[in-house]
Amino acid sequence: MIPNPLALIAELTHRCPLHCVYCSNPLDLAAVESELSTEEWLDAFRQAGKLGMLHAHFTGGEPVARNDLTELIAGARAAGLYTNLITSGIGLSETRLKASVDAGLDHIQLSFQDSREAEGNWIAGAKAHAHKIELSKQIRQYKVAFTVNLVVHRQNIDHLAEMIAFIEQLAPERMEIAHTQYYGWALKNRSALLPTHPQLDKAIEAVAAAEKRLAGRIRIDFVVPDYYARFPKACMGGWGRRLMLINPSGKVLPCHAAEVIPGMTFENVREQALDKIWQDSSSFQRFRGEEWMPEPCRSCDQRAVDFGGCRCQALLLTGNAAATDPACSLAPSHHVVEAALAEATTEAKTSQPVAASSFVQLQQLAGGLWSYRTNPE
Repeated sequence: MIPNPLALIAELTHRCPLHCVYCSNPLDLAAVESELSTEEWLDAFRQAGKLGMLHAHFTGGEPVARNDLTELIAGARAAGLYTNLITSGIGLSETRLKASVDAGLDHIQLSFQDSREAEGNWIAGAKAHAHKIELSKQIRQYKVAFTVNLVVHRQNIDHLAEMIAFIEQLAPERMEIAHTQYYGWALKNRSALLPTHPQLDKAIEAVAAAEKRLAGRIRIDFVVPDYYARFPKACMGGWGRRLMLINPSGKVLPCHAAEVIPGMTFENVREQALDKIWQDSSSFQRFRGEEWMPEPCRSCDQRAVDFGGCRCQALLLTGNAAATDPACSLAPSHHVVEAALAEATTEAKTSQPVAASSFVQLQQLAGGLWSYRTNPE
């Protein structure tokens, strides 16, 4: 019997006030009318607690778009789960922040797009930067763990040292410097977002200097991006090994992008218990373990570390979800990643971004950068 999952990722809604061009959410988003009700989410949290899960990560879209967020936090906490709110901060007023903390919120992970207001608002597609700074000050007034998340890419990585210094002033316990993951809209925008090798080298130097300077004060989490790594990441800790995700309409997935894989059926928490899904569903068993692995994964000494990499990335880059992740240097299809890196190296760097007044303008910038669109209401 597979050990119980450690955490539940609760995708409360796909609604979002931002339009980030690096968004990795699915292109087909759940409509508002399909979202789980308050009671359905509370029941899911109770099941998660009984299943032995330790954490509930509230995400989206923008989880603050749910009017019942405070009640959901309280319900997850009552189920014995450590509660983590992953948010853009938009819609999280000081009143709602206090109510969330009073309800049992343990941790807030606040995203920033840049240290510079104009560039941050441009990449987010909304005037959000100033609010995020003010919200950070409010968060520090409460006894709640605080992480600042920064997504880096070709458009901002050249001033990473400046961004680290900016985040330092916000006084989080943890700083997550996350490279763009090329799924969803981010994959469409890859040529405008993938950094060059010289850019990455300078970024690694900047992070190393910051880690030394901030040791004992702020923890920095930073890893080499997929396309530059020798071996792929163990996506989600391995398919169906550590985490469960419930999307806004109740589908239970091994990861947020799993629905891109054709021919798979995912159970719904409205119809099936979480423990049953975790142990017996064909979807969670499909790429669990090693039996499904092709060569060179099957005989590789990394197979119990990276589990063949990301199934969704394999599908998006090769058309085969069972292929070795092309990010792996040993993958037969690694040439796909090498071609993307060559394109990033040879393509002229895009101009300095400006605040976009429309999605059409976003599409025209950076050599055809695609824009995200509002979620369906």
